[in-house]
Amino acid sequence: MRSHIIICCSILFFGCNSSISQNIKLTDLESNQLKASYVDLYDNKVDLSAFKGKKVLINYWATWCGPCIQEMPSLLKAQEVLKGENYVFLLVSDEAIKRISRFKDRKKYNFTYLKSTTSLASMRVFTLPTTVIFNEDGKKVKTMVGAIEWDSKQMIKKLKAL
Repeated sequence: MRSHIIICCSILFFGCNSSISQNIKLTDLESNQLKASYVDLYDNKVDLSAFKGKKVLINYWATWCGPCIQEMPSLLKAQEVLKGENYVFLLVSDEAIKRISRFKDRKKYNFTYLKSTTSLASMRVFTLPTTVIFNEDGKKVKTMVGAIEWDSKQMIKKLKAL
């Protein structure tokens, strides 16, 4: 029993102690999100590299996600406030295009909606809503998990500073 505990502790200690592999994983995460495949609501492929030179805010959400829908009015206000700050707001769901389109028609939120043809899990998005922000060079600068009050003075200030 004692040797079993020592072996388990050794595995935990040495298995979690590699900063090199952690750095590689972070780089892989970033590239997975950039290499993900997206289509618009007309099933046209959308390449995120088309937004190079702009700050890109990608909000991962779902039509069934209460907190996602709850944060949309403040996200819409933030989009309006940040219009002159070189931001592009993209709302990405992995649901069917038809379902996303029905939501858009019903709610009338003026966002650019995209469908991810790559699973959210493969991009390491496990919680909705999750928002990822890229700078003008396409480098991920911030990931935020959970619903946020996007139009608060503090958040607008943070977004302008990114």
